[in-house]
Amino acid sequence: MKVLFIVQGEGRGHLTQAITLEEILRRNGHEVVEVLVGKSNTRRLPGFFNRSIQAPVKRFLSPNFLPTPANKRVSMSRSIAYNLMQVPAYLRSICYIHRRIHETDADLVINFYELLTGLTYLFFRPSVPQISVGHQYLFLHHDFEFPQKNPMSLLMLRFFTRLTCIGAKEKLALSFRPMETDEEAHIRVVPPLLRREVLCCEAASGEYVHGYMVNAGFGESISQWHEQHPEVPLHFFWDKPDEPEVCRMDETLSFHQLDDEKFLRYMSGCRA
Repeated sequence: MKVLFIVQGEGRGHLTQAITLEEILRRNGHEVVEVLVGKSNTRRLPGFFNRSIQAPVKRFLSPNFLPTPANKRVSMSRSIAYNLMQVPAYLRSICYIHRRIHETDADLVINFYELLTGLTYLFFRPSVPQISVGHQYLFLHHDFEFPQKNPMSLLMLRFFTRLTCIGAKEKLALSFRPMETDEEAHIRVVPPLLRREVLCCEAASGEYVHGYMVNAGFGESISQWHEQHPEVPLHFFWDKPDEPEVCRMDETLSFHQLDDEKFLRYMSGCRA
């Protein structure tokens, strides 16, 4: 079977899931013909993805959420204004995705939470079946319970998630906790996609706290906590541009540039 991957490039989790699933498919005799990755001006495609993925990788411009000036939270006003200006480019991306589905002669499209995949199936209705993969599809499961947070934010999150999987024959929700299949919503709950390297790691009893931040602005929060607890060793990973491979703040706080092998090594030896 020929499989085309379409991956949302904002989240590092989606990229590592694609690496893992490609390995599983190839091991079972299938072919991943191409990987389309949504790109933005605020994120870099990490080096470990290009090193690990075997299929040809192509990029397309995709909607993304812009952070606040402090680079911590998402700024909805900035994100909406920016993405509205980019609508013509996104329409071209939708046409590009539709063209690649046909030109690759794929038998199956696997979508890793990319919004424009759903919109491609909404506007063009390709005959090639699509499967959507991501932990976010748990949000649409009838047994999933949200925490008591802002109802409007949760409504928007579910709405966005529904847009990503328009046209999907099946939605695979990744979860550590087993749950029954939601037949009505076509959601099957499956275990997380973990790379072989993760399962091969040998745990060690370290004393440091290990972490990853989506936005580099959280480094300020880590530094503030560190001032109150300087005795706790901290190793955090980020993708902050123009910083060295290791930004050593003092004896017990270091920020590391994203590196998959190094990340796993530190994770296997951490206290938390």
